[in-house]
Amino acid sequence: MQFNFQHNLPNFSAGNELIPFFPFEWIFAAPRRLLLGIPFSATLLLILMAHEMGHYVLCRYYGVYATLPFFIPAPTVIGTLGAVIRIKSPIRSRAALFDIGIAGPIAGFIVAVGTLSVALVLSKPAGANMARPDLQLGYPLIFHLMHRILAIVAPASIVSNPLDRMALHPIAVAAWVGMFATALNLLPSGQLDGGHMVYALWPRAHRLISWLVVAFLAFLGWHYAGWRVWAALVAAMNILSWRQQQAPDYPSIRGLRWGLALLGLLMLVLTFTIVPFRVDGIGWR
Repeated sequence: MQFNFQHNLPNFSAGNELIPFFPFEWIFAAPRRLLLGIPFSATLLLILMAHEMGHYVLCRYYGVYATLPFFIPAPTVIGTLGAVIRIKSPIRSRAALFDIGIAGPIAGFIVAVGTLSVALVLSKPAGANMARPDLQLGYPLIFHLMHRILAIVAPASIVSNPLDRMALHPIAVAAWVGMFATALNLLPSGQLDGGHMVYALWPRAHRLISWLVVAFLAFLGWHYAGWRVWAALVAAMNILSWRQQQAPDYPSIRGLRWGLALLGLLMLVLTFTIVPFRVDGIGWR
């Protein structure tokens, strides 16, 4: 991506490589080219670290034993399946469950917004002759909102160009991945962060809401096939945790945390994308 950005090429362009978007021969010809990936990789790891450390710090605050984050590398376009922490002791109250659940998305979202604002300034107008990328990203509302804010603050800058006519800096792509991860984690189902929050707020509704999310993702599969995979994963998660009690039923939650729940819902709306990816030549819509 960094090489393409420097040479006015689309971020994601497939050539004649054996696996699309994985130019192994190009890398092996000059391994130092891997260093070009540091801006994207370091930014993405920072966002994932912020998210997981939000959980970890609140675990420490409530005396819940948890590991430090594990990062999961994977041969995907973004190079990772995210990061996790393992919670190894019971969570003793619904308030603790809620706070631990929402702390990660808030921390990751703040860092992702900060990096996005910098990355949009570092981006540049797409050249008139620049081809469309073979893999196209669907922008969540937060991208349009930040683009609009920066254009108002600095109307004569690069950011004043329409978002769909900008060549995004790889750091902006990392911010996009961070926003996508935030949206997935905030889905109010099962063992996801959003599911923990729903359980903490309203344990009796947790199971129903979790299955409604599965139905919603399956419906979105008509727009983007990947949501069917997520529907299956979330359904499996719901089945495996069918009888699990995430926290004691009492005491219940009141006051400020219901306001924070609305903040979590707002973050989900801002980061969720109905069609995250489009691939030319493949019916992913």
